[in-house]
Amino acid sequence: MKKKLKIIILLIVAVILVVPIKERYRDGGTVRYDAVLWGVTKHHGMAFDSDGNGGYNMGITIRILCFDIYSDYPKFIPIRKGV
Repeated sequence: MKKKLKIIILLIVAVILVVPIKERYRDGGTVRYDAVLWGVTKHHGMAFDSDGNGGYNMGITIRILCFDIYSDYPKFIPIRKGV
């Protein structure tokens, strides 16, 4: 009985550490998947460049154990007018 209880507790802890919570931001479409051990943020926020032209900051950030291992954010994509 003790062995089954240990396995069940271990599975519950593993699920808590690995299963993400999805968060949506109201900045143009940013979505964040966040768990205790890892996280992924897909950035998509409205922004303006230095000339005042509108566009979006896009990119992705990947985190493992509180360290950013990959990030290509921000990447400014201008809005094309008249297309």
